[in-house]
Amino acid sequence: MTESGSHTPIVLIIDDEAQIRRLLRVTLEGAGYRVFEAGTAKEGLIEAAQRRPDVVILDLGLPDMDGQEALRRLREWSQAPVIVLSVREGEDDKVAALDNGADDFVTKPFSTVELLARLRVAQRHAKPLEDNAVFTSGALQVDLANRKVTLRGQDVKMTPTEYSLLRLLVRNAGKVVTHRQILKEVWGPNYGDQTHYLRVYMAHLREKLESNSSRPELLLTEPGVGYRLAAGH
Repeated sequence: MTESGSHTPIVLIIDDEAQIRRLLRVTLEGAGYRVFEAGTAKEGLIEAAQRRPDVVILDLGLPDMDGQEALRRLREWSQAPVIVLSVREGEDDKVAALDNGADDFVTKPFSTVELLARLRVAQRHAKPLEDNAVFTSGALQVDLANRKVTLRGQDVKMTPTEYSLLRLLVRNAGKVVTHRQILKEVWGPNYGDQTHYLRVYMAHLREKLESNSSRPELLLTEPGVGYRLAAGH
């Protein structure tokens, strides 16, 4: 349910399957959302411009335009969180959607409970964390303004690269960040394929931040796609 005094969040569903749209409408309206629908990419882009949704749920298999292209066009002007909902399960499709600007990727068939949880995360992190904000997730606290990291109240020493990697994940907390995105942001545009750098530094971060680095609870792996920092609370 929405918080008292806040506006009713708007969700736009872009999916050509009427049954899916009906299921989503019932689920979302029951959770306090205002819902609009579109059965094609063209209709969806028009609705997005007119309704200014808080979240977009986008299918990739649209009849008039590939969903990846629709996503790219939407991202030319809109920063609304986008959750891709698709039967496509391949890593390439997930990576492409995330690289094209999606915030999350859910495969069909899906759990409505999980989808609602991911919607809440997308809304919480719709606005980038300001540099003067303090991010908290469990026992981890990251003070972006002072470049200070603490775990259970104790300072955690980090190299500049480790901190840059953690900061990128913090600013995208709850979202999957692809290997290529991380490498380009942290190491530079010529390092997009150097995944071994990333594996090494993620291992270092997990050793410093996880209770059990072999069973991470904060720094989560999306196999073949990228990494996700557990959303703060």
